[in-house]
Amino acid sequence: MGIRVIVTGGAGFIGTLLARRLLAGPVAAGGAGPAAVDEVVIADLAVPPPDVAADPRVRAVTGDLADVAGELGTADVIFHLAGVVSGAAEADFDLGMHGNVDGTRALLEHARAHRVPPVLVFSSSLAVFGADPAALPGADWTVGDDTLPRPQTSYGIQKFIAEQFVADYTRKGFVRGRSVRLMTVSVRPGRPNAAASSFMSGIIREPLAGLRAPCPVPPDTPVALSSPSRTLEGILRAAAVSDAAWGSRTALNLPALTTTPRSMAAAMDRVAGYPASELIDWTDDPVIGAMVRGWPARVEARRAAALSLLPEESFDAIVRQYLDRDHEPGEPPGGAGWA
Repeated sequence: MGIRVIVTGGAGFIGTLLARRLLAGPVAAGGAGPAAVDEVVIADLAVPPPDVAADPRVRAVTGDLADVAGELGTADVIFHLAGVVSGAAEADFDLGMHGNVDGTRALLEHARAHRVPPVLVFSSSLAVFGADPAALPGADWTVGDDTLPRPQTSYGIQKFIAEQFVADYTRKGFVRGRSVRLMTVSVRPGRPNAAASSFMSGIIREPLAGLRAPCPVPPDTPVALSSPSRTLEGILRAAAVSDAAWGSRTALNLPALTTTPRSMAAAMDRVAGYPASELIDWTDDPVIGAMVRGWPARVEARRAAALSLLPEESFDAIVRQYLDRDHEPGEPPGGAGWA
C-alpha cells in the first residue's frame, strides 16, 4: 500500500526537486520501510512545472495556504516548504506574518484533524539565529542545535514562531513534527528573488550565463550555505526516521559549508576554466549587508550528523553540481526557461 504526500511550496525550486523525487519513489516515512507514493498534493501560489503536473498522481491546489489548507485532504506525510522569503517578509510585515505564521497555523490545524497524526517536516531557517546588538558575538561565533535563537528580522521571528507551533502540536500528539533549519541554498537556478541571500546564487548563476551580478556584501563576509542536493537529502531524511531516532522536538540544524563570496567566485573560476567572476559587481548594500552579517556563518549540526547528514566538501563541488544537473536540460546556465 502506497502513501499520500502533501508538499506546500511545491512549485518552488526545492519543492519541485522534492516532488520529482517523491514521484520517482519509493519513499520512507516515520521509521517505516520505503513505500510507493500514490498521490502528491502540491499547494502553492503558482502551478507546478509541466513535467510534475502531467503525472496522474499529482493534484495541484493553487492559492494562499491560509485559505486553501482545508482543501488538501489527508496525508501520511506533509512537507511544509511554503513561505514568504526573508527580504519580502522584512519589507512587508503583514505579508510575512500572514504567509509564515497564519499559513503554518492553518496547515497544522488541517493536520490536527487527521485521524492518524501525519509526519510533518517544516523547513525553518538559519535566520532564527541573529547577532543581538546588545551582545554581539565574536568572529568565530558558532551556533548549534541548542543555541538560543535570537532572530533579528521579521522573517527569523516568524520562522521561530512556526518552529514552536510545530513543537507544541507534536507534544500534544496532533502531528509527528520535525523542523529542519535550512541553510542558504546555492546555487539556485532561475531569476533572483526577494530573499536577502539571493546573491549567493546570483554571483554564480549570472556570471556563468555571461551576465553581470551584484554582490551586496564585502567579498570576505563569512556565509553558511548548502547545495540543493544536500538540502533535499536533509528534508527527506527528516521525514524518513522514526520518532525515537529524530529525538528532540526542537529544530535541527542541517549541515552547512562555511565560505565567503570571494572564495565562491574563485571556485566558480576554477570550475569554469575562465574568469567568470569579472562579471561580479562588488557593492555594499547596507540593508542586505546588515541582515546577512546578522546570520551565523558557522554551524554545528551534531544531530544531523547522527542521521548521516553531512555538508558538501567544497564550493567547487557545488558549482560542478550546478553545471552538471541543477538546470533545465538544453538550457545554458542562467538561460531563459528556467523554473
